[in-house]
Amino acid sequence: MAYLTLKDINKIYPNGFHAVHDFNLEIQKGEFIVFVGPSGCGKSTTLRMIAGLEDISKGDFLINGKRAKEMGPRERQIAMVFQSYALYPQMSVYDNLAYGLTLQGVDEDVIEEKVKRTAKVLGLTDYLDRLPRALSGGQRQRVAVGRAIIRKVGIFLMDEPLSNLDAKQRVTMRSEITQIHRETGATTIYVTHDQTEAMTMADRIVVMKDGYVQQIGSPYELYFNPVNVFVAGFIGEPPMNFVRTKVKDGCIDVLGTHYSLSLLNRPVLKSYEGKELVFGFRPESIVLGQQPDAITLKATVELTEMLGDNTNVYITANNEKAILKVEPHDTPEMDSEITFSIPYDSIYLFDAETEKVIK
Repeated sequence: MAYLTLKDINKIYPNGFHAVHDFNLEIQKGEFIVFVGPSGCGKSTTLRMIAGLEDISKGDFLINGKRAKEMGPRERQIAMVFQSYALYPQMSVYDNLAYGLTLQGVDEDVIEEKVKRTAKVLGLTDYLDRLPRALSGGQRQRVAVGRAIIRKVGIFLMDEPLSNLDAKQRVTMRSEITQIHRETGATTIYVTHDQTEAMTMADRIVVMKDGYVQQIGSPYELYFNPVNVFVAGFIGEPPMNFVRTKVKDGCIDVLGTHYSLSLLNRPVLKSYEGKELVFGFRPESIVLGQQPDAITLKATVELTEMLGDNTNVYITANNEKAILKVEPHDTPEMDSEITFSIPYDSIYLFDAETEKVIK
């Protein structure tokens, strides 16, 4: 296991493009860290700087307290799993797993024992004689993961390893990677654009946008205590609903309903008189019908999506659109008028100018 320190890390390309800005993070031994964000946010670039595949333009990087910025990839004792699997097509599964150990000069008997043990963990025992082209996408990804864990290094780096798999395979591989992490105890950094992967696998999540870190925290912290509109909208499925509104005489309008901010018992809101706010609520936080200690709103149902365990209800009110999540047996009729309530403690308010949360 290893611990990592990234201090004011920046990546600036020769053409002047600033891909990563002042990235700071302390990663503890054995942690499972996930970098998440939209395409082009700098998460893969940061991972490649940690791996030694990209130079660090500014800042410092330490592994176990030792400067690693000038170390080559081999010296960093890092194993990496790529999105493209990067298997040797002419080699069998056995040889793909054994290749790294063979290069290290490990004894053949030891290699055989490690390959068989790793194959058993990953459910690949019956496929050791096959070439990669004879495997499914999920099986190839297991080989790629196996090739990383067999080396027993202290740091695993994974760059969108599940993006080529179908939905069912992704669910299976998520649980397998999590279990492998528990068994190996290796410090793991995992890059994805899929917030579901981030929420289900991470000890801590690093949310990035446009090269900047937006927030670092546990899945619970990011879901319940987002620091800004971007994090609030990125974490959660369906995403949080947002309505822009203006404070007038201590009141705001939300989806055509007028109510007093004093109901929320947040004294800081008095300073927002005459200013714009962003009102946010999660689709799953609502309750159908009228409830106490809640804001009650009316809307028209435009569309429903039955998903089995829940139904997404697309609504419109006062020319604003939103999504609600309800129990399947509560699914309303299309074009019907519904009443729903948002509990006071499920309401998020953001400064419309800075987009930062108002505590």
